[in-house]
Amino acid sequence: MSAKTERILKEIDKTKGKISEFQTRLRDLERQKTELENMEIVDAVRGMDISLADLAALLKAAKSGGATSGQVGPKLVQPTEPDTETEDSDNED
Repeated sequence: MSAKTERILKEIDKTKGKISEFQTRLRDLERQKTELENMEIVDAVRGMDISLADLAALLKAAKSGGATSGQVGPKLVQPTEPDTETEDSDNED
C-alpha cells in the first residue's frame, strides 16, 4: 500500500472515532436536555395550587379540547381588514 493510501486510511479511522465520540456526546446532551425539561415541568406543576385529581382532569380536558393546536385556553380571533376591493371598483366608473 502506498503512503498516501495509508495516510488516508488512518484519517478515516480517526474520523470514525471522532464521529463515535460525538454521537455519544450528542446522546448524553439530549438526555440532559430531557431531564431539565422534565424538572421544569415538575416544578411548574408543583407550583400550582391544584390537587392531583384536578390536574389529571385539566390535562385530559386540554388534550381532548385542543391537542392538535397545542392551545389550552380559548382561541383568539384575529381582526380582519375591511374589504377595500368594492370601494376601489366603485371609483373606477
